[in-house]
Amino acid sequence: MTLRLMAVHAHPDDESSKGAGTYAHYVGQGAAVTVVSCTGGERGDIQNEALDATAMANRDMAGLRRIEMARAREVVGFEHRWLGYQDSGLPENGEPVPANSFSVIPLEISAEPLVRLIRRFRPQVLVTYEEGGGYPHPDHIRTHELSLYAIAAAADAARYPDAGEPWQVQKVYYDQIFNASRVDALYEAAMAADPSSEFATSLAEFRSWRPGRADVSTTHIPVGDQLDLRDRALRSHASQVAPDSAFFFWPNDLQREAWPFEDFQLARSLVETELPENDLFAGIVDDAGAPSEESAE
Repeated sequence: MTLRLMAVHAHPDDESSKGAGTYAHYVGQGAAVTVVSCTGGERGDIQNEALDATAMANRDMAGLRRIEMARAREVVGFEHRWLGYQDSGLPENGEPVPANSFSVIPLEISAEPLVRLIRRFRPQVLVTYEEGGGYPHPDHIRTHELSLYAIAAAADAARYPDAGEPWQVQKVYYDQIFNASRVDALYEAAMAADPSSEFATSLAEFRSWRPGRADVSTTHIPVGDQLDLRDRALRSHASQVAPDSAFFFWPNDLQREAWPFEDFQLARSLVETELPENDLFAGIVDDAGAPSEESAE
């Protein structure tokens, strides 16, 4: 059976900070993994003061982020597609979202290219964000809304009839990688190893940002063997991730010991499965169709 996973993200770099270990895990098992970026990240700020390509970032951030995305794709080995919408940015309180950016385009318009991709690649499983987007960025929230809208539309032959044969996604997951149980486990391990360490301090700060946040994850994918590769993918997005980023404060050896998983919440399922899971494809038993020849385009 051919396993097919699609992950829908808001910006280039989101796929590396939120699931690259999982995508590498399944690529290594021979699954077809497709990452979709809804926007080009055009309005992202330079997060790396030592960026070699600062001149290009100032001149053409969209072009640089395409180069960075290609590097991350090569590291992990997934297929990648752009939806082609403009980054909405992160407006200050009271400021409007820029006109014609991703988060303000009506769903019935913005969904068509994602419907086409779902029908073309035919994923049994689709991963996206929860209702709040993981954090309140308008593009992350819109990615959640778009994903659910497109999943329903892709299964309905009467909707977007020119966008390919209908396809029903069988399982939908929300990213829950930065959940409380994981952070607490890493914090306890860091404190036991060296309470004065930089990563113990960073974990303490991270915990304070999300007090009382419930852990709703249901599915824990073993990625201990993929952590170094995940970091290489994340570093590919050099404009957004500095070498001393907090992403790298938590040593991989400690993560392998304390919490060697990436975590997801099963949001919808048309197949029977038993929770908790350690496989996004748990319960998937048929292989009703393969990607069309167009998927190679």
